[in-house]
Amino acid sequence: MDEFLEEVKWDKLIEATQESIYMTSISVFATFILGMVLGLLLFLTNKGSLWQNRGVNFVIAAFVNIFRSIPFIILIVLLIPFTKVLVGSMLGANAALPALIIGAAPFYARMVEIALREIDKGVIEAAQSMGANHFQIIFKVLIPESLPALISGLTVTAISLVSFTAMAGVIGAGGLGHFAYLEGFQRNRPMITLVATIAILILVFIIQLIGDYFTKRTDKR
Repeated sequence: MDEFLEEVKWDKLIEATQESIYMTSISVFATFILGMVLGLLLFLTNKGSLWQNRGVNFVIAAFVNIFRSIPFIILIVLLIPFTKVLVGSMLGANAALPALIIGAAPFYARMVEIALREIDKGVIEAAQSMGANHFQIIFKVLIPESLPALISGLTVTAISLVSFTAMAGVIGAGGLGHFAYLEGFQRNRPMITLVATIAILILVFIIQLIGDYFTKRTDKR
């Protein structure tokens, strides 16, 4: 067992873990912002909602559905020209961020829309009858009422992003996926692959614990 553990390059493992955390945290933050905007627009421009607009709703829904349907590994390849222009390289942690954000934001947008649809319409109507304007309804009714579901959805999205970073690592983005593939699989060192997998699982468990904690804290039921 000690011989196998000696194969693991712990300094590289720590560096790879830091890269995975960096990619995940930046992409989760950007996904939250973009996903919230898209999800709110999907809900608000839908039929019978505050900003009902069939054309805008169709365009946003089409964007969300298209990018949500593209497999992530294919999305990375499709975005290589855009990534080169934006970042200046197709390798490294920063190069993975555009694909991570564009791949995850539409997914989270749908979860935001679903969370908002679950709000009792009577609550919205009560706010309108009290003279609340649209922005007050959004920030004082819609978001607070759906907060547990929004946090739960973000937790699921963050866990998906961890797996996305692992896939991105296979094509040179760095992180634990790159470490497992390059140092473990290609050099026939299964212990390195196993250790990298355990590190990914620990990240997932930590994200789930944090998400569950805040979901319970914000749930009024």
